[in-house]
Amino acid sequence: MTFRGSTVRYAVRDHRAYVTLNRPDRLNAITAEMATEIASAVAEANSDDAVRVIVVQGAGRAFCAGYDLKMYAEGGVDVQPDVWDPIKDFRAMKANTDHFFSLWRSAKPTVAKVHGYAVAGGSDIALSCDLVVMADDARIGYMPSRVWGCPTTAMWVYRLGAEKAKRMLLTGDTITGTQAQEWGLVAEAVPGTELDDAVERLADRVCGVPINQLVMQKLMINQALDNMGLQSTQNMAILFDGITRHSPEGRWFVNFAQTHGFDAAVQWRDSGRFIPDGGGPVPDEDEIAEMARELAQHTGGTGGRP
Repeated sequence: MTFRGSTVRYAVRDHRAYVTLNRPDRLNAITAEMATEIASAVAEANSDDAVRVIVVQGAGRAFCAGYDLKMYAEGGVDVQPDVWDPIKDFRAMKANTDHFFSLWRSAKPTVAKVHGYAVAGGSDIALSCDLVVMADDARIGYMPSRVWGCPTTAMWVYRLGAEKAKRMLLTGDTITGTQAQEWGLVAEAVPGTELDDAVERLADRVCGVPINQLVMQKLMINQALDNMGLQSTQNMAILFDGITRHSPEGRWFVNFAQTHGFDAAVQWRDSGRFIPDGGGPVPDEDEIAEMARELAQHTGGTGGRP
């Protein structure tokens, strides 16, 4: 084994490679380094003849809570000036998307084990895996579809179909593992205490199949999605993601995060309130506090987020 990562752990046992997102203090929030390390770990697993299946999981309380908004929105990392370069943005986001999608393009099968949250960019990682097993009370969704994001892997429509994908992306809502299974988004949803065992049982079944059979079945199925325009759809989604972050409303959102912190910005986004355009006023502290109180009444104090 040669892979060593600072945001991703890697281990092999019993013909399985375990790729563990390892920023538990930030709910495994995504950085560019993490995206790169996911792809490196997948490459390592594919080069190891002893490995037949790759299990992707998250350390701590969640699978992955999306991109690190404290870094990118509040901190302004990689936020371009008013006159922005869409191709520079596309190049960076396509690199991250390709890193996530190494899980889909991997010759060997990949299984996501989801607990806590797989939201925003975290849902991109989970849905890039061939199979997803969730805790029944875990939540998955893409809340930035409300403002400041478009899912760059475009996997919602390919897994759910047009109507349910629209239901998720036109609202930014999240659903539980139980509902995700009912909708056909994930392979299985089980009580959290049974999640490890469920994934290991599935991995056992996969590991009993010869590698050449696994590779051929996966290539054949993936080809069907490629024939339906998966790559061109992703290219459009990546470009749109950049536009959402530099639209008038996207500018308001990042300015709001830099003024009041990403927690308050996410609360506003998920509350269902209108997002002002770039010329709209940034609410004062009293308005933020009132909004937080209202939101807590409707969400049990969680703010509708991790």
